Amino acid sequence: MLRIFKDLDLIKKSYSGDLARGYVADLVRYHRIQASPGIRAAAHYCAQRLREFGLRTRIFTYPADGKKRFWSLVVPKEWAIEMAHLEMIEPKRMKLGDFHEEPLSVIQRSGPFEGVVELVVLNDGEEIDEYRDLDLKGKVVLTKGDINRVYQLAVVKSGAVGILYDGMRKIDPIRDRFDLPDGREYRSFWWQKGDPICFGFVLTPRQGDKLRALARKKRVKLRVVVKSRFYSGKIEVVSGLIPGRSRKEIVVLSHLCHPRPSANDNASGCGASLEIARTLSRLIRERKLRRPKRSIRFLYLPEMTGTYAYLASDEERIKRIMAGINLDMVGEDQAICGSSLLIEEPPAANPSFTADLLLRLLEEFCSDTKGFGGSGGYPLFRHATVPFSGGSDHYILSDPTVGIPCPMIIQWPDRFYHTSLDTIDKVDPGMLFRIGSLAAGYVYFLAQAGREETQWLSYEMAVRTRIGLLKIINDWRTRFLSGEHSELRALERKVSFYLTRREAAITSLRRFGPVPRRVGRIKDIARQLIAELKKELRLKRKRGYRLRDEWDRKAHRMIPERIYKGPLSIRSHFHRLSEDDKERYHRITKPDLVWNLGVKAIFWCDGKRTLREISDLVEQETGQRNTKFLVEYFELLAKMKLIRIRSPAH
Repeated sequence: MLRIFKDLDLIKKSYSGDLARGYVADLVRYHRIQASPGIRAAAHYCAQRLREFGLRTRIFTYPADGKKRFWSLVVPKEWAIEMAHLEMIEPKRMKLGDFHEEPLSVIQRSGPFEGVVELVVLNDGEEIDEYRDLDLKGKVVLTKGDINRVYQLAVVKSGAVGILYDGMRKIDPIRDRFDLPDGREYRSFWWQKGDPICFGFVLTPRQGDKLRALARKKRVKLRVVVKSRFYSGKIEVVSGLIPGRSRKEIVVLSHLCHPRPSANDNASGCGASLEIARTLSRLIRERKLRRPKRSIRFLYLPEMTGTYAYLASDEERIKRIMAGINLDMVGEDQAICGSSLLIEEPPAANPSFTADLLLRLLEEFCSDTKGFGGSGGYPLFRHATVPFSGGSDHYILSDPTVGIPCPMIIQWPDRFYHTSLDTIDKVDPGMLFRIGSLAAGYVYFLAQAGREETQWLSYEMAVRTRIGLLKIINDWRTRFLSGEHSELRALERKVSFYLTRREAAITSLRRFGPVPRRVGRIKDIARQLIAELKKELRLKRKRGYRLRDEWDRKAHRMIPERIYKGPLSIRSHFHRLSEDDKERYHRITKPDLVWNLGVKAIFWCDGKRTLREISDLVEQETGQRNTKFLVEYFELLAKMKLIRIRSPAH
């Protein structure tokens, strides 16, 4: 039996989901806004636990002054809030929000304000036409729309002094606006240099509807008190190290930030990580596990900003980190939250072995109970593997310019995501045990891996590659027989892309030990299967690829070059756009386009590929093609001086 499975059994016997939930319960007491006294207190809590567990512990500090740049990111100033209170005084008295009672009643990073203001009701407030003939100077607006967009139109352009938000993000299929009528959604301002600062409050959907109905009949006045301040401060990154026999490292990331309580997002990731640290440290200290070849580092940091700062401030660290794992929202009680355990694969532009290893180890947790008669076994929890989407700290490590193999374990969707109802009662110690033990086994495997482990995992990956190949070909055949399409070249491109990426993923194991070539033979199988398919279906290859439309032709003349290492921080550079270009950015960008196409396209930029070639690769990776969006998006990135665009040499 491979040693990893014996080690995993030992870890499972030692890891406590109840202890992990206890750490979560401690962390939800802190109001953990990035660059604030609350997250600093939570950071010191984590550091104290790590010291108790016997780890080498250090707190790194970085400027939060609105000036210091880490790659393309500028960390905003530190923020402290003393109190905030919102009350309707006309046409009747009603308390609407109080920071001390419910911290999410404030839009985080609100500026100071004290006075009586009149309310103007918007629908979503995201389009310029909605502001025609409105006098907003010195008033506060009520909106369900994106507060960053409303801030630009209502505050910057129209003179409003504050924003009330009564929206609730829809999350299909488990949450609509009125599934949580008394919840408040987490919203924050992210000020950049030169921005006029305003205040904001978050209402529940129930409060918002009452206020809207009242405002249709009578004038509404509000008394607002916000006592807060901004200053040049700092952010903290907590590090705990289990020393190995070399300076090479495996890292465990968990973002520490978000407002009180934010139990599953992401006190749960931090709690699971603390228990991994305790478990592995004790087992190694008691010599039940071998001292690993590589060190294991645990990081607790402000999401994104802390990871940028930690890596950019000392790029030598990148060379020492051989792999990582990101734990984000791992404690969900699936029955209450509606979640599934997801292993998010690395991006196709930076393929690695990591998801294959996690999937194989997850199988050891999939026999919660037996079938009828005591045969077999199956899990009592939902789980799946999903393509890379980003949105958390693994996004930074996975960028090809950084190049650290780093999957994420997350549970999604979550009915209570980013709301005041993300409380400790939604956290399941059983799920913390499963995910924490799984991550601990993954981390220890990589910290200890050598020839035997890499040989074994390369075989596992070769088997999974063959299964994936057969599925691609069979799916295409099924669609062909259903009359959906007959483009043989599309199948050949998809198979070629898949096998090239899988070969690179297996090759990435070489950082741990020698890896035999295993995909070459699978490529021969692919050629044989496609030849048989052509014969069976009497297919002929059509002509080669041609430029499809004007956007393809334009993209063919654009070679984007990256300026910064790491993912691009749009917010830090948005001020460089003209007002017309800001409107254009608003028109063309939607979250699904930016994350699913835009981010992946940036990852494929190597200074050699044209944007048309990048669009081809993104299409293979996502199944979606929108070259028009990519052309317009990259033109705006260039205007923000985040990338350069040159023409191909002829």
